[in-house]
Amino acid sequence: DLTDSERLAPLHAGSPAYVIYTSGSTGRPKGVVVEHRSVVRLFGATESWFGFGSQDVWTLFHSYAFDFSVWELWGPLLHGGRLVVVPFEVSRSAGEFLGLLVREGVTVLNQTPSAFYQLMQADRDDPATGDGLALRYVVFGGEALDLGRLASWYERRGESGPTLVNMYGITETTVHVTHLPLDAEKCVTGAGSGIGEGIPDLRLYVLDSGLCPVPVGVAGELYVAGAGLARGYLNRAGLTAERFVADPFGASGSRMYRTGDLVRWSAEGQLEYLGRIDDQVKVRGFRIELGEIESVLAAHPDTAQAAVIVREDRPGDKRLVGYAVAAAGSVVDP
Repeated sequence: DLTDSERLAPLHAGSPAYVIYTSGSTGRPKGVVVEHRSVVRLFGATESWFGFGSQDVWTLFHSYAFDFSVWELWGPLLHGGRLVVVPFEVSRSAGEFLGLLVREGVTVLNQTPSAFYQLMQADRDDPATGDGLALRYVVFGGEALDLGRLASWYERRGESGPTLVNMYGITETTVHVTHLPLDAEKCVTGAGSGIGEGIPDLRLYVLDSGLCPVPVGVAGELYVAGAGLARGYLNRAGLTAERFVADPFGASGSRMYRTGDLVRWSAEGQLEYLGRIDDQVKVRGFRIELGEIESVLAAHPDTAQAAVIVREDRPGDKRLVGYAVAAAGSVVDP
């Protein structure tokens, strides 16, 4: 543990709080440098939506290498709440995790959609245990949410259960960007993956390739500006300049982050997530560049060509599948 005398300089709000690495298309992961003030303002800017307090019990379900954990860790600690660290084995068993939520009286649950679908099944299989849940909020993040798959949750619980909230986010913009509270009607009638409205201290733009705003209902790339932007990529000035670009709609010197995500505005001023504009995918909440894996496979001496895709042979069970062409005179051993 450092003391103030051992620090190179005093700790300020603009000092780096953490570095989290995300995939890179060249096969070289990139470290995102996020400052202390970016994390603190995340909770201040969303306070009116949630009203978190000392009475809340949270879980640390995700790896600290995944930025969803920043929300899970500092949510309770900044509000005087309690944090339950979920054992790895329990996190891989939906039935055991359901039991832990009930025993610990968890009130704020943060989940990737794919993990919550499994928890929903455990709740249906063991309704006696599920009826003991004390949840106030379930916050989704990390991957696209299929609204239609939540219909069975509302069929069992109606509107009397916890508030379900979809929050789209990016590591480079400090965990969360948008907020969409859900209800049974949205899940029955909602098409695609609605991600809602932006956090108040962020500015969201949907732009075409010429950085011009697109009309309502037209797909474009999402750009994010405002207080949540990371400092940039650690020791990657060129990549930082490429992704954190000048904001032509903001004050002089302001920046916006190019997300690479395809979205569109609805007539009600809500955003709908449509997918990626490049080869990046999300599996169980992890952002993955398919080219990064392909480059490793192709580097093997027995491989002439390689390709990687995401397959979903069973609904909700996304897996990375690699294909390889053997080099001349070689045999590829899976």
